Amino acid sequence: MTDAATTRDDYSGLLGAFRYSFRASDSRTFRLYVLVSFVLGFLFALIFLFALIFWFVETLGHSAFDTSSNAFLGVVALFVLGPLFAPVLFVARRHRRGEAAIPNYDTLLALGGFLFLASLYAGLIITVPPEYQSADAGAIGSFLYSLPQLFGLVPPLVSGLLIFVLHRIAR
Repeated sequence: MTDAATTRDDYSGLLGAFRYSFRASDSRTFRLYVLVSFVLGFLFALIFLFALIFWFVETLGHSAFDTSSNAFLGVVALFVLGPLFAPVLFVARRHRRGEAAIPNYDTLLALGGFLFLASLYAGLIITVPPEYQSADAGAIGSFLYSLPQLFGLVPPLVSGLLIFVLHRIAR
């Protein structure tokens, strides 16, 4: 026999984790992050889905080597959506299990999530081809444009790892 409170507070799946962590957290910063990450995650998932469909259509009739690049899009989606959803999942798990953590755990992970979003933007700026770069980008934009395009991977990777490190340290 299940307890009514346990059934009401438990969650299943990603959408349930969003609802549960939003209700369980007292941090306004974290609640804002839950909303922002849900909306952006939905938009990113649509973009990746449409990109995959477009990629499949473009590679119809091509060799297997050409179509194997479709799998790379799935890897990119995991590396974008994983760190985006990680703070929500970590907080939901902590509250569900009643684990002890530092007092500002939820806020700290939300700030790590917002930093990840900013790093995605910085990574995109780094990878802009020279013909599309803005002439009046400012000091920060000019610096980011001057970096090699492969460096566009560094900010999201570092901030994604930072979310995991914050989770491990703050537990």
